[in-house]
Amino acid sequence: MLELEVKNRLRRIVGAQYFRDDNEALITHSYDGTPMLQSLPEGVIYPENTAQVVEIMKTLAAHRIPLVSRGSGSNLCGGTVPIEGGIVMVMHRMNRIVEVDLENLTATVQPGLITAEFIAEIESLGLFYPPDPSSMRISTIGGNIAECSGGLRGLKYGTTKDYVIGLEAVLANGEVLRTGGKLMKDVAGYDLTKLLIGSEGTLAIITEATIKLVPPPKTKKTMIAMYKDLYGAARTVSRIIESRIIPATLEFMDNPTIRVVDDFAKLGLPRDMEAILLIEQDGDPEAVERDMDEICAICKLELADRLEVAESREHAERLLTARRSAFTALARLRPTTILEDATVPRSKIADMVLRINEIARKYDVSIATFGHAGDGNLHPTATTDARDHDEVHRVEKAFEEIFEAAIELGGTITGEHGVGFVKAPFLEWKVGKSGIEVMRGIKQAFDPDNLLNPGKMFAKETRKRVVIHRG
Repeated sequence: MLELEVKNRLRRIVGAQYFRDDNEALITHSYDGTPMLQSLPEGVIYPENTAQVVEIMKTLAAHRIPLVSRGSGSNLCGGTVPIEGGIVMVMHRMNRIVEVDLENLTATVQPGLITAEFIAEIESLGLFYPPDPSSMRISTIGGNIAECSGGLRGLKYGTTKDYVIGLEAVLANGEVLRTGGKLMKDVAGYDLTKLLIGSEGTLAIITEATIKLVPPPKTKKTMIAMYKDLYGAARTVSRIIESRIIPATLEFMDNPTIRVVDDFAKLGLPRDMEAILLIEQDGDPEAVERDMDEICAICKLELADRLEVAESREHAERLLTARRSAFTALARLRPTTILEDATVPRSKIADMVLRINEIARKYDVSIATFGHAGDGNLHPTATTDARDHDEVHRVEKAFEEIFEAAIELGGTITGEHGVGFVKAPFLEWKVGKSGIEVMRGIKQAFDPDNLLNPGKMFAKETRKRVVIHRG
């Protein structure tokens, strides 16, 4: 339990109303977007600026109290569940766009800014910030940085790490670290900016970010291709890339996903198809037309059963809805939905989907698969019921084999969701024992007392999703 002295010190730093230890606040911040994982913190604090974060960390460090920094809690790896108690620091008050520099095409923002709001503001200025995680209407820029979030446009434009070029962060001892800046070239020492991106709050607390902006594409064109042969869809993906065409979006849905999405969104999707590819290209009008003509030819060569090209932006949005509503549609089926991610080389997509289907049958569980076909990042999604402990155990065993299959096919256990608590037992499969030791050394250098998001990234033992109660 937190000592009264510590609570009073934290209240003095942020104001009495911005430190809470009532049951409502503690329960609200005891879980995130990860199903079946919960642990109560001992307090919740809402800083307004970097100076307050510094004082908070100095106070917590002096008393060896752990801290979890948090945006909207939309992550799916248990990354913001305070499994070792301590304080949850919510960054939503730090939500300003500090500056948009039109000369250098950069923006400086605070971590609590909602991603979609930032994108809308940037687009109103005639500029473009490409990363578009599916959670962008609720997720924060700071959370995107912590998880190195991707999105539908990741194939062509890259992910969060490709746009964050400078950071201000507070270390566990309260010192402020500044990395990078408004620079396109900087090789002065280790790249600490990239190290902090995707570190899941285990190394430092992001308090400000400098983000690269780019000119927007002049036009877009969207289509879907429908296949009765899963391998035909997979070959189409590989052939498009082999043809030196990089679409802005190249998404995949398998048959179970198609059926559920059509039930949910009433889009008139063909329910007898084994796979659908959603493809969007953007850029100069002439190049877009040329690319889409070639993509259509490739789809026909690989025996696509049907092609549908959007005739207007409204039509395009309707097609995009099919992919963006996949998780929402699946979540309606059963009380508990577990959305995972694993990445394989593009050429192995069909093999991976078939392995997922085989594993689902082996364990008698329901798993639908959709995801970013262009970069090989698939989202096998299980619908289950947390009250059915036997079925949940089978789902866990199925996902363990799915991660193993991804590694065997030359892939990885996560392409964008992160490691957090849930995938910590599997991290060594990907990086090896020496990789774990190097990462532990980095953690020790940044956070020697293990105060920042403890219990994440590194597994003490093989663990599964469990509800952890702290009174």
